Amino acid sequence: MPYHWLPPDPTQTDTRHLRLWPHRSLPQRGFVWFIGGTSALIALPLVTVLGSPVLWGLLPFLVLAIAGIWMALQRSYRDGEIVEDLTLTPAQVTLTRTGPRKARAEWQANPHWVRVELHETGGPVPQYVTLRGGPRPVEIGSFLSEEERVSLSAELRAAFARHKG
Repeated sequence: MPYHWLPPDPTQTDTRHLRLWPHRSLPQRGFVWFIGGTSALIALPLVTVLGSPVLWGLLPFLVLAIAGIWMALQRSYRDGEIVEDLTLTPAQVTLTRTGPRKARAEWQANPHWVRVELHETGGPVPQYVTLRGGPRPVEIGSFLSEEERVSLSAELRAAFARHKG
């Protein structure tokens, strides 16, 4: 799953940390293979025009196509650099979201008053998870799949119940 509870710090036994990130369907190694394979497949028809002036007419367009694919995938990687960190202590819960191009947002509340809500419908995505109890409700894990959001809400409820209890 694209989230996990970090191991507890031995000096802070009552603190829990959760880290969430979006799933990557194309890892960096797959990116290299995809660009290499695409380049080879695009270059294959060029074998028939080797040694003719047609090669020089086609080559710039093929290089532009590969460069366009490369830049689009790199932009997709940069836009997907989202990390959400939830820190839960007996005195405070903090959710920090670091988005693309280092955009940062932070939400804090007293964990005693925080409720984990799972909205089956009516949100921007099905099974929408929010934390309510601070200055405003805040979404968490909107980039996760529906099943992962359901699992996350159950784990968050259990974590908050342990801290309240």
